[in-house]
Amino acid sequence: MKKSFIHLIIVVICFPFIFNCSGDDNPDPVVITPPGIATLTFPIENSECTEGNNFTSTESDVTFIWNDASNTDSYQLYLKNLNTQITNNYSSQNSQLALTILRGIPYSWYVVSKNSGIETTQSATWKFYNAGEAVTSYSPFPAELVSPVMGTSLPASTIHTSLQWLGNDVDNDIVNYEVLFGNVNPPTNTIGTTNATNFSVDVAAGNTYYWRIITNDSQNNNSKSEIFQFKVN
Repeated sequence: MKKSFIHLIIVVICFPFIFNCSGDDNPDPVVITPPGIATLTFPIENSECTEGNNFTSTESDVTFIWNDASNTDSYQLYLKNLNTQITNNYSSQNSQLALTILRGIPYSWYVVSKNSGIETTQSATWKFYNAGEAVTSYSPFPAELVSPVMGTSLPASTIHTSLQWLGNDVDNDIVNYEVLFGNVNPPTNTIGTTNATNFSVDVAAGNTYYWRIITNDSQNNNSKSEIFQFKVN
């Protein structure tokens, strides 16, 4: 009887340890390293792309190339027509992708790296012109609006703010920028021209403002940017 009682005590004491060691109900989660950044190679930044294939009067095949990114299983290429502001995206398992695109059109593009995790990584964004037929001068790239950021709200105490943008041209012959600014969308009121890539404007609380930039070059070519909007609280 005494021996049986001792055995019972041993079983009661050891049972929890046996139960806890029988399996791991909460295994450590698998950590997936985020994908690396793809480095763009071709078409070259701010260039005229003349290396397409299968030319027609309106289209050509262009192969987009970038360097392999670390910890990456696939890529998503985003291509934006800078005239229409329409963006399309394409999947690729490799670090290059051939696409049929319009000729004589400015584009921007970037690549997103992906793997089995939830995080993705975006490359830099490059612009280029897909060469057209017998063009001696290209229109400037549409200005890239920077600040105030689209949809931002400025403090009610703001009475001046600086419009800022970026400009590029394959021919490097930008003459000036025309600033359109006002309370209507689209803005039609030209408030000035400048050789700089910024322009100070007066604002008042309780108003919503719209602005865009027209870029002019020495060959009388021009391009219109997107329209950005901000408000002053």
